[in-house]
Amino acid sequence: MHDGGRRACTTLIMIRHGETEWNRQRRMQGQADSPLSATGRAQARALAEKIAAIEFAALYASDLGRAYETARVIAQRTGRALIAEPRLRERGFGIFEGLTHEEMMRDFPHEHQLFRGVDPDYAVPGGESACQCAARAVAFLDDIVGRHAGETVVAVSHGMVLGSIYRHVTGQPLTAPRNFQLFNAGLNVLRCDGGCWAVETWGDVDHLGADAVTPM
Repeated sequence: MHDGGRRACTTLIMIRHGETEWNRQRRMQGQADSPLSATGRAQARALAEKIAAIEFAALYASDLGRAYETARVIAQRTGRALIAEPRLRERGFGIFEGLTHEEMMRDFPHEHQLFRGVDPDYAVPGGESACQCAARAVAFLDDIVGRHAGETVVAVSHGMVLGSIYRHVTGQPLTAPRNFQLFNAGLNVLRCDGGCWAVETWGDVDHLGADAVTPM
């Protein structure tokens, strides 16, 4: 049937990496890194089984270790090539990386107070602002439509990137309190139809056991 030139819907399945050792210790990771925990590796395997049942055209991942390792399990299970995408990196947190919140408050009280404020243009020394992180996340989102019109794409990234994209698609400002979950290895499905993105599914963890669900 002729569709009058209407372009097919593009689907983006976005995934936060599996749980890491620093997630367990509640340390700020940013663009520093820590390996997947035993739970995180199990999450990645369960995720790969879920993704293997889906027909998709391309697999992208942040080039940071925890996301790339999660995506590599998917690549091995599905046979898809893995494309490293620096724009999917976590927001840089500079001097806070590797620290718990208690350590941030102790060692950098002034910077921590500014960080906990609502200014999306504030960048922790050595890091980047919420606006800078969101700009590259949205640029990746926009590119997907051009590269993969009418296709399904899988992308493994990080909490702040996923949060930026969710806010962009739903029209929420970066300063608004977070009202959505960011589960490790959860499925978050967005669709672009007629140039407009919408959230179809967010925070799907049905593929994980109840004791393997770790939110942020």
